[in-house]
Amino acid sequence: MKVLLVHNFYGSAAPSGENQVFEAERTLLRARGHEVVEFTRHSDEIRGQGAWGAVRGGLSTPWNPWMTWAVRREVERLKPDVVHVHNTFPLISPGIFHAIGDRAARVLTLHNYRLFCPAGIPMRAGKVCTDCLDARGSLPAMRHGCYRGSRVATAPLAFSVWLRRAMGTWRNQVDAFVALSDFQRNVMADAGLPLSKVHVKPNFYPGMPPVAPWHERGNYVVFAGRLTAEKGVATLLRAWRLWGPGAPELRLAGDGELRPQLEAMAEGLPVRFFGQLSGAEAQTQIAGARLLVLPSEWFEGFPMVVREAFAFGTPAAVSNLGPLASIVRHGQSGVVFQAASPESLLQEVRAAWEAEGCLQHLGLGARREFEEKYTEDANYAALMAIYKQAMAVSRAGGR
Repeated sequence: MKVLLVHNFYGSAAPSGENQVFEAERTLLRARGHEVVEFTRHSDEIRGQGAWGAVRGGLSTPWNPWMTWAVRREVERLKPDVVHVHNTFPLISPGIFHAIGDRAARVLTLHNYRLFCPAGIPMRAGKVCTDCLDARGSLPAMRHGCYRGSRVATAPLAFSVWLRRAMGTWRNQVDAFVALSDFQRNVMADAGLPLSKVHVKPNFYPGMPPVAPWHERGNYVVFAGRLTAEKGVATLLRAWRLWGPGAPELRLAGDGELRPQLEAMAEGLPVRFFGQLSGAEAQTQIAGARLLVLPSEWFEGFPMVVREAFAFGTPAAVSNLGPLASIVRHGQSGVVFQAASPESLLQEVRAAWEAEGCLQHLGLGARREFEEKYTEDANYAALMAIYKQAMAVSRAGGR
């Protein structure tokens, strides 16, 4: 099979799970003998251009005629079976789907909710917000300036959402969507995607990493991710404050805008800030931990850190928002607590931490989940099934 992979890499200064997934699937396809060609752009191209870069990105978001022409030319030259798009924001634009037409099957991975939510993250003022998805329009985002707190910055994204609906891009110009969970599939279908074209394929972890013996693990809990409001780290630190002197060491691997505030909150607590780590360094922390905690307060897609924890046999404690409670099965591969509630977080995590043998049992369940659902083999089989369905839909004229 010949596959053209399309991706706009986010800025190199900020780690991106989307970039990791793109690279992992590219490697997987090539390892299985497929001919893979890449069409990529990088947001770094505009990051250093100041105001002009911002204008250029904004103008490119709804429709970039140069990228549309370039992708069409590449498709006509390569004649791929499948064009698999991961991210078009901000430089490539969804106009490429119209340019590809029936020349190849068109697949789009839903790494976030940007097709219908201009901010990409369904969250406003620290709380989950689905106004644009529910209203099937982007006026709420414009009213609140949801992207970067600015109506000017939000306008190109809001216009892109409106334009895609008006042109029927998602209904008629994509043959298969890849959702990362059943939850995301249902949310996006309710917002307007054709349910029959939305398929579920979670992220995977390459290889079969060894599991650290329980007696060799450190006596700590780890959080790995951005230190931003939607990740719920402030709630996590409030729970540690409630726990008191008996709380285990909490390691925070990651950086972000809230770090100074969080460091002040953590004063006097057994909390260590590791800052931004490489992928390998972060995985070392996860592999050696007794528990991963992810207190998200927004709708995640499929967190990369959860698939890493499962691969290393580390149980996960997650909030009950979005797909997390279906990914982490309470009492089997981890524990689930009420989002934005330090009391609930403390109750569930402390009970698992203090019950003899509980975390080790949950860790065994986490590894079983990985071996059943999140390996290369399982992911490859799911991806091939989606490609074949997309090709069938394309041959049938998009129906």
